[in-house]
Amino acid sequence: MDFKPFTDIHPLDFEALLKNLRRLETPKRVFFMELFQDRAIEDAIDRTYKVTARLDPYRPEYELQRSIAMQRFLGYEYVGVSLLSLPTGAPHKAVDTAMEGQNQGERGWIDESRGPIASWEDFEKFPWPDGKTWDTRNLKWLEKNLPDDMCLVARGGHFCEYLCWLMGYETLCYALHDQRDLVQALADRILKLEESAAKALLESGRVRMFWASDDMGFKTGLMIAPDDMRHFVLRSHKYLAEIAHTADAPYLLHACGKRSDIVEDLIRDVKLDAIHSWEDTIEQITDAKRRYGKRLSLLGGIDVDFLCRSSEEEIRKRVRETVAVCQPGGGFCLGTGNTVANYIPMDNYLAMLDEGRKL
Repeated sequence: MDFKPFTDIHPLDFEALLKNLRRLETPKRVFFMELFQDRAIEDAIDRTYKVTARLDPYRPEYELQRSIAMQRFLGYEYVGVSLLSLPTGAPHKAVDTAMEGQNQGERGWIDESRGPIASWEDFEKFPWPDGKTWDTRNLKWLEKNLPDDMCLVARGGHFCEYLCWLMGYETLCYALHDQRDLVQALADRILKLEESAAKALLESGRVRMFWASDDMGFKTGLMIAPDDMRHFVLRSHKYLAEIAHTADAPYLLHACGKRSDIVEDLIRDVKLDAIHSWEDTIEQITDAKRRYGKRLSLLGGIDVDFLCRSSEEEIRKRVRETVAVCQPGGGFCLGTGNTVANYIPMDNYLAMLDEGRKL
């Protein structure tokens, strides 16, 4: 595929992206947003199109330069930046066979039975950050070196995920019945740390959005009961959204799973600005646009399984159909239904973007 740098076709314009997310009008072009692209996909693009050919891989800021170069090449107006990362224990590992013929190392996943915190003793011994000092070196470098037509997107908001990861999902389920005070203490500590990190990020004038990432469910329901989700998770997102809105930053949420039991809570109570993660077997983004697209912006929408299995023409046709429904009135950004996983064929991913460029 003859895939040119995005800026050879359209200028980047993060202010127009923000206007689109606020649903102020139908944008003049299709905008793109993606939670992240797997490194293996980026490396494949780099090998094919020489995106980072002029960068020195031995410079300490190489990874940040590389991120900027890749985002600009693909057509994204932003680079993500985060501060908080809690240790969640040793994951299970297996050989990653996603990309045949290439050594991709291992794929890891969290222990679903037990995490590092299963008791009050574990809670007290856990190496919690002090919540006052953060390593802002990447943030400071990006503030000085990010091109003027791009912005920074703050990352965080892992409330449900940290409960599942730190306790282990099975332990969390039992604790919701047997040790609710421990679950409450854990939720409170996570919120305190997320709040501190968010405020530190939003102090930067280059940070213009906050994108929380917090998987809350699976194909047929939520990870925990709706009322527990509201109490232990959504109230924390509401608080973080208030902090973002005070800084005039839209609050975006990536949340996998069936969200129908809490979608009105996300809109009315959390006051979410945009939502991401779509799976055709749960809800198609075009249906969501018709149901609540005037109240909530929608990101992504091209199902990952569809991207993996479909032909280029089928992908282009679906992009056209999705844009036709979701673009009017603003509040839509094209992307995958989840992330650009390393098992999505590179050409299929680029075909999705290319068709969006043409529109």
